[in-house]
Amino acid sequence: MPFLYIFSQAFAQLKNASYHNMKGGIHMSNDKKITIGIIGMGRIGNVHFKNLKQIDNVKIESICDILAKDDWVEKYSVKKIVKDYHEVLDDSDIQAVLICTPTDLHPQMTIDAAKAGKDIFCEKPVGFDNAEILKALDAVKKAGVKFEVGFNRRFDKNFDRIVDYRKNGSLGNEQILKITSRDPEPPSMDYVRHSGGIFMDMTIHDFDMARFITGEEVDRVFVTGNVMINDEIGKAGDIDTAIITLMFKNGMMGVIDNSRQAVYGYDQRIELFGSKGMAHADNVTDSTTTYSSKDNVAGDKPMFFFLQRYMDAYKRELESFFGAVRGEHEVQCTFEDGIRAIRLAQAAKKSLDTGAVVSVQDI
Repeated sequence: MPFLYIFSQAFAQLKNASYHNMKGGIHMSNDKKITIGIIGMGRIGNVHFKNLKQIDNVKIESICDILAKDDWVEKYSVKKIVKDYHEVLDDSDIQAVLICTPTDLHPQMTIDAAKAGKDIFCEKPVGFDNAEILKALDAVKKAGVKFEVGFNRRFDKNFDRIVDYRKNGSLGNEQILKITSRDPEPPSMDYVRHSGGIFMDMTIHDFDMARFITGEEVDRVFVTGNVMINDEIGKAGDIDTAIITLMFKNGMMGVIDNSRQAVYGYDQRIELFGSKGMAHADNVTDSTTTYSSKDNVAGDKPMFFFLQRYMDAYKRELESFFGAVRGEHEVQCTFEDGIRAIRLAQAAKKSLDTGAVVSVQDI
C-alpha cells in the first residue's frame, strides 16, 4: 500500500479524533456524555460549575445547596435545583457527583453517594474525623465507584513538569525538596475557626504535593510555628506562620514554609534537587514583561488570588476525573492520597503541640 495513502489515512483519523491533554500523556477522548450533580455551591462549587461549562460531553443535571433559591434555575441554566442532596443521589440519570460542601460533611455524603452507585469527586480534605473517613473509604471500596480527591495543584502544568524531570531520570537521586506556599492575605476569622487549622486547610495541599512531586512517602515531620500576622488567629487556637521539616523514608529531606500573608501576592514555588540536577517551578505572574531603566529593573508581581493561579489546574483535574469515569485511565488522586495528606497534617499538628519529631501514621 503506498506510503502517502497510509499517511493520509492516519492523518485523517487523527484529525477526526477528539483528544484532550491529560497527565501521563495524550488520551483519545470518549464521546460518552456524563451526567452529573453538584452538591454545594459555595466558592469552589461555582469555580467547578464555570469549568464544567467548558468541558465537552458533560451535562450538569442538578445543583444542590441548602441556600438554593428559586431563581437559580435561570441563573445556572440547569434542570433541577434542590436543597437536599439525597435528591441528587436518588436521580438515576446522574452518574457522578461533585461534593463541594464543608469538610465535616464529606464523609457521610461520600458514603451515601457510594451506596447510590455514583462516581465521586470530593474536595479536600476528605474529612476531619478518622473513624468517619475510614468508614467512607470502606463504602467506596465496597461499592466499586470511582473516587477522586480535589488536590488541584497536582494538575498545574508547571509543577507537573518537575515530575516529568524526576520520572525521566534527569534529576538523579532525589535529595532535597523545597515548597514555598504563602497566601496573599489571611482568611476570615470565621473560616479560621472552622477550617481545622492551618495544616488541614492550607498546608494539606503542600503535604500532597510533597508526595506527588517526589513519588516518595514521608516518614517523620518536625514543625516550628508561630502567630506573626494576626493575634486573633492565635486566640482561635491556630498559627499563621510555619516551617515544616520532612524526613522521607528514602532518606531525602524536605522543607515547607507557609505564611498566611505575603503582601506581594500568591507565592507558590517548588524545587526538587537531586544528584544530577534541579527542577524549579516559579511563581506565575500576570505577564513576563519587565521594565529596565538606569534606576531599576521591574516586573509584575505574582498573581494575587489562588483562582487566578490555578484556574487551568481546576479544569484539568475535572477532565482527569471524567477520564477515569469513562475508563480511559486510573483515578489520578485517590481516596488513599487524600488520607495520607491528612496523616501528614495530623503529624504536623502533633509536632507543633509537643515540640517533638513525629512519625507519620499509615492509613
